[in-house]
Amino acid sequence: MKVTMDKLVALCKSRGFIFAGSDIYGGFANTWDYGPVGVELYNNIKKAWWQKFVTESENNFGLDCAILMNPKVWEASGHLAGFSDPLMDCRACKSRCRADDLVEAYAAKHKMTVPVASMDNDALSAFVAEHKLPCPVCGKSDFTPVKKFNLMFKTFQGVTEDSVSTCYLRPETAQGIFVNFKNVTRSARARVPFGICQIGKSFRNEITPGNFIFRLREFEQMEMEFFCKPDTDLEWFEYWKNYCFEFLQKLGIKKENLRIRDHDKAELSFYSKATSDFEYLFPFGWGELWGIADRTDYDLKKHAEFSGEKLDYTDPVTGETYVPYVVEPSLGTGRALLAVLCDAYDEEQLEKETRTVMRFAPAIAPYKAAVLPLQKALSERADHLYRAMRKRGITCTYDLPGSIGKRYRRQDEIGTPFCITVDFDTEPTGTVTVRERDSMSQIRIDESKVADYIIDNCKLD
Repeated sequence: MKVTMDKLVALCKSRGFIFAGSDIYGGFANTWDYGPVGVELYNNIKKAWWQKFVTESENNFGLDCAILMNPKVWEASGHLAGFSDPLMDCRACKSRCRADDLVEAYAAKHKMTVPVASMDNDALSAFVAEHKLPCPVCGKSDFTPVKKFNLMFKTFQGVTEDSVSTCYLRPETAQGIFVNFKNVTRSARARVPFGICQIGKSFRNEITPGNFIFRLREFEQMEMEFFCKPDTDLEWFEYWKNYCFEFLQKLGIKKENLRIRDHDKAELSFYSKATSDFEYLFPFGWGELWGIADRTDYDLKKHAEFSGEKLDYTDPVTGETYVPYVVEPSLGTGRALLAVLCDAYDEEQLEKETRTVMRFAPAIAPYKAAVLPLQKALSERADHLYRAMRKRGITCTYDLPGSIGKRYRRQDEIGTPFCITVDFDTEPTGTVTVRERDSMSQIRIDESKVADYIIDNCKLD
């Protein structure tokens, strides 16, 4: 079944996945906190990405760069001059909106082909005026001319607030990788082709955030810059596109809810040779999930120019020197989590009730198992099993109050793949009942083998 955003948000709050930020103070616009269950799911997605892109890869290396960087980094990357959205204000209700979004929506509704990506401020203003586009808030058509609004959060380093101490919260994690290219090649003896991977926070002062955790001002990226020899970049671009598609399915995202949209020439950034977006069918429509771009050698050349440092590479075998090209797959952790939540949500009609179940892939489920003593008298034995499993590194939970049926339902709603019931046959037989979430089938397993069973069935394929 298809979940609605209202149902998903309600479940996330009631079951401890995601809470509104600063909730007891009435919230703070477009900020969200991950609860006890949500943070486990969130971290498991990051662990899965790290496992597939770093741990299992012989050619990729990890990195964790500072959020605050020398302001010259953003001058070199073009963010200071060009990282902006085209905004306009409604004179009637004073609301602010993105001109390109309004034009795109109007063009789609009227089946018009409009090169929005290549339109400058004057062209956007002219289109809005000519077609009398209405304000999405009040419905009137009276806008100010379009102006560029820089998306970077500005802050100050040190004790004075002046232009010398100005710095920025990074709007992407990629630039930290580029400025460390020389450090990694030297210290790790990395040979092209190789990737540098990073998971970290980024900040963008978006004017139109929304759709729950889909578009945020504070978000986390799982990003790789893959350095390769020029003229091999398009081959690697296709390789990583296929690799990323397979990874999304390992997270439990359904193939039928994914599509790949290749950017046409008008959409491409001036430095990009090719760009593709993985789009996911969210309850509010198709939205970008994962972007993959062939950035050529633009970034390394720009940082070499502004820093004065050589950022080329010399092949130790052939002696050839060149500036590597870069293929960049960049995935937002929050968007990945939202897609996982949407595909996992299910409602199943049983004889006397509707069962809500989150069908997470076991490898990323918040808790891999729940230990349930059938009665309080069995809690000591159950507690011993619970502690033994946690020592084996299994993330599990313990649930005692209520009927066994109600406890199963609680675990179904947070996506726990296995429930282990310690019952009155455990003492004489040394076995426990293991109930599987999706089929609700039950088997008996020797108590000493439960941990191995859970570990074997919760691996990332």
